[in-house]
Amino acid sequence: MIPVFDLKDQYNTIKDEVNEAVARVLESGWFILGKEVEAFEEEFAAYCGLSHGIGVGSGTEALHLALLACGVGPGDEVITVPHTAVATVAAIELTGAQPVFVDIDPASYTIVPDQLESRITARTRAIVPVHLYGQAAALDPILEIAQRYGLTVVEDCAQAHGAKYRGRRVGSLGPVACFSFYPTKNLGAYGDGGMVVTDDGSLAQKVRLLRQYGWEKRYVSSLKGLNSRLDELQAAILRVKLKHLDEWNKARRTRARLYDELLAGSGVAIPTEMDYGRHVYHLYVVRCPHRAHRDELKSYLVEHGVGTAIHYPVPIHLQEAYRDLGYRQGDFPVTEACADEILSLPMYPELREDEVRETSELVKAYNSEQGEYNEQEN
Repeated sequence: MIPVFDLKDQYNTIKDEVNEAVARVLESGWFILGKEVEAFEEEFAAYCGLSHGIGVGSGTEALHLALLACGVGPGDEVITVPHTAVATVAAIELTGAQPVFVDIDPASYTIVPDQLESRITARTRAIVPVHLYGQAAALDPILEIAQRYGLTVVEDCAQAHGAKYRGRRVGSLGPVACFSFYPTKNLGAYGDGGMVVTDDGSLAQKVRLLRQYGWEKRYVSSLKGLNSRLDELQAAILRVKLKHLDEWNKARRTRARLYDELLAGSGVAIPTEMDYGRHVYHLYVVRCPHRAHRDELKSYLVEHGVGTAIHYPVPIHLQEAYRDLGYRQGDFPVTEACADEILSLPMYPELREDEVRETSELVKAYNSEQGEYNEQEN
């Protein structure tokens, strides 16, 4: 079986470093908000080209706390996309604000800046562009619109560690950005974790207070916060993995280029790397002509030992939990078409060349068989 991702292969390449880091934490006897978290916050913020990093419990909590720190709350509106992990929308609703959607670009799968102004109201407080699948959203026009209307931009970088927009790493272009360290991310922990990054010292301090009950000193709350802390074990592991991130992203790009070459003319559309950025291929997502083709190709690949996934099968605006937002089928046609047609193929740094070739050959074989079947039908 060729899995869609494999965490064990990566662990085996850095086992000694990870085990040493874990032992260091265990021997210290300190497990929450200690030296490892402080060091990782500094190192990851510096990696992003920023001054402040605040480690929190998950990527969802990173977005939640960043929005709270920016003053987003009940009665406000936050603009984002319906083609994203549900965590983006859940984080907005946790503040008491209402998510407002715009559609995605069919090439980048990220927010369409031209639709933003039509969604801005007197209640709009923030925009959350999602850098999806490893590719940056078109930030320049988003930031320009936000500045013109006095809105905050909170970058959702959960799938884009190390990706670049016009030569700068995502997370460093807006006032604040959020990362997830879920195990399957380009930089993943061995559990949950997240981080807020910013150059704004006062904003960073507010997030630090919010992540731990609003304590300025222990047991004394200066504001109402919650418990969302990156733990020492995860921070120590992430410090090890951060040293390898650029190497791993380079490996992902190499595998993506091979897929691009092998899948040309295969009957599926390959990902587009936008000319403004550097894609880090958190996922390698192809697009099929229609839903039946996608579903049958997925089954064919699984039958032949290739793992696949669909990111994401049901747009958020059409999910039962979010019907109260008032959207309906047809409101976001590009998002809805993508949900029917996209398929994620195996992608991780340790994926072997022969596995990329085997997967690509199976995609082509399926489409060849379909072509022969259609000719017989006619």
